[in-house]
Amino acid sequence: MSKSIMLANPATVVLDEVGSIPPDWLLDGQPETRSKILVRTHDWIAHVVVWECGAVSYKWHYNQDEAYIVLSGEGFMTDETGVERRFGPGDVAYFPAGTNTTWRHPDHFKKVAFLKESIGRPVGFGLKVWNKLLRTVGFTGNPPLMLALAAWTAWNFREPPSHLG
Repeated sequence: MSKSIMLANPATVVLDEVGSIPPDWLLDGQPETRSKILVRTHDWIAHVVVWECGAVSYKWHYNQDEAYIVLSGEGFMTDETGVERRFGPGDVAYFPAGTNTTWRHPDHFKKVAFLKESIGRPVGFGLKVWNKLLRTVGFTGNPPLMLALAAWTAWNFREPPSHLG
């Protein structure tokens, strides 16, 4: 199977998907967001997105692992213990699935984010062992049965969003 290499300049990508911060997470400001998915992995476990918002404060629950690089603007994040951290251009952050935060953006905030479904340690370890075994015997493809099992496990054992109670 042919695999394409993605190349984009996140500073000039047209953000054509309009979204909104969930109303019950909104604390203050304008909830509108704009984004663009740049690429999704072949197994649909991860994707890369450029995301931005204006001046806003909100609660956020990460239902996927997320790592990102701030492109412009700034954000002040307060974690579950009450510690506030500033994120500005060039800063890199990582939030594991299940993390709860409160964000405040005084003006705007733009990031390129790398999101990955959290499949759980046992399934992840099993996939690593399985893939290592397949590489050892010379097979480099993605076995559909293991991908289906990983997707089923991720779907059935995911943490419900915090706003659902």
